[in-house]
Amino acid sequence: MNHTGAGVQKTEVSGTHQLIENKWCSLRQMEIATEPSNEKETNGEKKEIKVLLVDDEPFICDLLSRWLTSEGYLCTTSLSGESALELLAKETYHLVLSDIRMPGMSGLDLLKIVTKSFPDAAVIVVTAVDEQKTAIKTLKSGAYGYIVKPFDKSEILVNIANALERRRVTLLMREYECNLEWSVQERTAQVRAREEQIILRLLSASEYRDDETGAHIRRIGMYSSVIAQALGWDSQTVDDIRLAAPMHDVGKIGIPDRILQKPGQLTPEEFEIMKKHTEIGGCILDNSDIPVLRMAQEIALSHHEKWDGTGYPRGLAGEAIPQSGRIVAVVDVYDALIHKRVYKPALPEEEVLSILSDGRGKHFDPIILDHFMNLLPEMRRIRTQIREE
Repeated sequence: MNHTGAGVQKTEVSGTHQLIENKWCSLRQMEIATEPSNEKETNGEKKEIKVLLVDDEPFICDLLSRWLTSEGYLCTTSLSGESALELLAKETYHLVLSDIRMPGMSGLDLLKIVTKSFPDAAVIVVTAVDEQKTAIKTLKSGAYGYIVKPFDKSEILVNIANALERRRVTLLMREYECNLEWSVQERTAQVRAREEQIILRLLSASEYRDDETGAHIRRIGMYSSVIAQALGWDSQTVDDIRLAAPMHDVGKIGIPDRILQKPGQLTPEEFEIMKKHTEIGGCILDNSDIPVLRMAQEIALSHHEKWDGTGYPRGLAGEAIPQSGRIVAVVDVYDALIHKRVYKPALPEEEVLSILSDGRGKHFDPIILDHFMNLLPEMRRIRTQIREE
């Protein structure tokens, strides 16, 4: 292999070969003296360990293969980084032992690809350059070990044993983290299911007193989640609004029946009382440390605010209105107008959309209303899927 560095210059390749050969010969004599007899079984665990040796010089590959095979490792050799990747794609290897300086793909490039694409494989790099900078660079890139030429068998074996042990611990930790993550997800799902049950029971109580149907409040949740997703909310928060939006009118539980169930138009005095449902809902849902209930509280308080500041209860305007409330403001008006209620007939969709468009920039956030209009096919699908009882 064409290297430059301390003690190994490009012009000294033949000398380096002689040095390695001499060392290998003396080591082989020691191996022969200590090799187990053919009748003795090779360690079963090592038989399962597959090592990929990568070096552009066949002599080095052969030397390392002899050493490791004698210790029970299953070795495959490769003369380039490119062919090593082909082998890795076909078979699983526990460890890759690679030279750094090779024609074509370097060992450092191979290291980076292996750590990213084959993270279960430990990688040890071998180099003729004994430089701290190179060593740090390879270790930061994910190498499990760094060996400088000329090397001996014991040095190779110790580095491989250490790398395999570190790999074993790493895989155990990864498995533990996966199991822990799965456990947390399962626990989160259980908590979420309980939260949803509590919300449904709370909404069931309010349905007994309000003319709004269960289908209406479910649609509000679905409409809102579709818009939130289009706005780029993360999946958890999108699911939060799916559960929180149906609680927008929970405060109506505190409004007298004579007003809440009145079939005709409310008087100005009655409407002032009706407006208090926003604050009642805010009080019911206040002081919770559960994210979905915190969102439900801001929706209950803000879904009757208007973009131009003429809404209630606080007269908020523009982006001072929570985005969740601005979303529900649009979908609540749409669903209320397009369906029949005790105090009014259903309106044709064309008329409803005209009313919404007239409110753009006055009643409704322009951006959210535009998203709603773009998502009309999905809104219609939800409306068809969740029909009035």
